[in-house]
Amino acid sequence: MLETVRWITAEGTVLDCFEKGVPLLPGKLRIIDQTQLPKDLVYLELDDIEEIVAAIKRLSVRGAPAIGCAAALGLAACAQHLPDEGFAGAVEALADKLAASRPTAVNLFWALERTCAHLRKCAQARSGDLKLELVLEGLAILAEDIRMCRAIGAHGAPLIEAGMGILTHCNAGALATGDFGTALAPMYAAHDAGRRFTVYSDETRPLNQGSRLTAWELHRAGIDVVTICDNMAAQVMKEGKIDLVIVGSDRIAANGDAANKIGTYGLAVLAKHHGIPFYVAAPTSTIDTALATGARIPIEHRAAAEIGAADGVRVYNPAFDVTPHELISGIVTENGLHRPPFKFV
Repeated sequence: MLETVRWITAEGTVLDCFEKGVPLLPGKLRIIDQTQLPKDLVYLELDDIEEIVAAIKRLSVRGAPAIGCAAALGLAACAQHLPDEGFAGAVEALADKLAASRPTAVNLFWALERTCAHLRKCAQARSGDLKLELVLEGLAILAEDIRMCRAIGAHGAPLIEAGMGILTHCNAGALATGDFGTALAPMYAAHDAGRRFTVYSDETRPLNQGSRLTAWELHRAGIDVVTICDNMAAQVMKEGKIDLVIVGSDRIAANGDAANKIGTYGLAVLAKHHGIPFYVAAPTSTIDTALATGARIPIEHRAAAEIGAADGVRVYNPAFDVTPHELISGIVTENGLHRPPFKFV
């Protein structure tokens, strides 16, 4: 799969997990600049906090799991330049800057908190190279993400039958994670098993992640894909072309309410009307059990310029909406397929 988020050593070795005998320091966070797709496949190698924050904000790296992996490895990359004195406190400050880059994807905060907690534990034990420990923890998070993608694919693949039409929204594939993806993982697994089907990829406003990214990676993988505009979904469903909807999520509340790219809620309503099963695929790290319902999920608002409205016209540009759990047929995680009623506690 695509090396969406990786660690690259000074010798140019690209790692997705720890490899015995490979010197991990110095190194950098390596990401695909997704703003350049589908025209150009460009990689960025970063070890500066401001550059990494900017990359997350402008969506050079995006997708909740990929953001989490990038934050952990990005923190490790930046920490290499810190002095030993006051190291732990300086790392926490860098983590705070990264945490402020985007508000909705809970994986960002989860990965940073896990990394900082590991650092505190190592510092108390007074053992090992703390800079190396940050890299190892980041690589562990990435390796777990890869295993998670494969598990979601295995649990979700039985939902897909040969000849189906499957609708997805935004990009929750290899470009959004460390490996197969979340919503696209069942499609990759079913395709590998020999089942052939058609994926309808919403363009996804405002930055066209569906037409630019999902369609690009599925076509690259040899999966039949058709791109449609967001406002065509109702007509395509009415024509009987859609048998199944699978989307990803950036944060899921304890009751199963799921936040995803703007337009997902509308798809769920349409699917309910047309009698089409609507599934969400996401890792357990996306489930925020501290939030009882989706009403408490913070919603990111994007710049007005992304819409392209006329000068002087006010723009309302939320990047996400929340699909109520009542509209969700099931949630696929690395632990299995969860059916209603959802009780993630």
